[in-house]
Amino acid sequence: MARSRPIIFDCDGVLVDSEPLAARAYERVYDKHGMPGVHGGIIAQCIGMKQSDIIAKIRDLTGHQFPAAADGDIWAETKILFSQELKPTPGITAFLETLAGDRCVASSSSVDRINHSLAVTGLARFFGDAIYSSSMVKRGKPAPDIFLFAADKMGAKPADCIVIEDSPFGIEGAVAAGMTAIGYTGGGHTYAEHGARLTAAGANFICSDWQEVSRQLAGLGVPA
Repeated sequence: MARSRPIIFDCDGVLVDSEPLAARAYERVYDKHGMPGVHGGIIAQCIGMKQSDIIAKIRDLTGHQFPAAADGDIWAETKILFSQELKPTPGITAFLETLAGDRCVASSSSVDRINHSLAVTGLARFFGDAIYSSSMVKRGKPAPDIFLFAADKMGAKPADCIVIEDSPFGIEGAVAAGMTAIGYTGGGHTYAEHGARLTAAGANFICSDWQEVSRQLAGLGVPA
């Protein structure tokens, strides 16, 4: 019997082209609360983290202490932008149409944000209830917790799982979980050193589009 190789997808920047919109939302909300200067370069250092860790990182980088009572403002602003502008990453819909085998989403975002992102982009039908958030585990990425949790939910051995991630934190978490890691650089937030940083974090392969992901998966025994 062929070896089963479940695919674990990150959401933001992999399934949906959300990172530029999310950065804009953070900038708007921090400005609204009288804390300017939270620009895209700041947020780029937080990609792959869950919201509480992003807020802590922004505090470390800028000195801005975001009020805990206003945490909901970040998702509210993000949701508006996502509803208006969010798109799937180029080629992902066709890729998922032909992908065989088990798959799930393992994201640092909240369950509400993941579900909204997949709904507005038409990707929800490819994953059903196989949606896992860092809110379900103790530690967010780069810890391996969310990936090990997802593997357990799918009844899979970590060594058999393949993770597709766009952030160094996500790649580090996948490697720590003992999984094969594919670094994806096809989102709108990619930059010149993106692939090199994912490789440095431990990615086994770097792919800039879903056709290349398909070719790499075929080499790993996964028809896509």
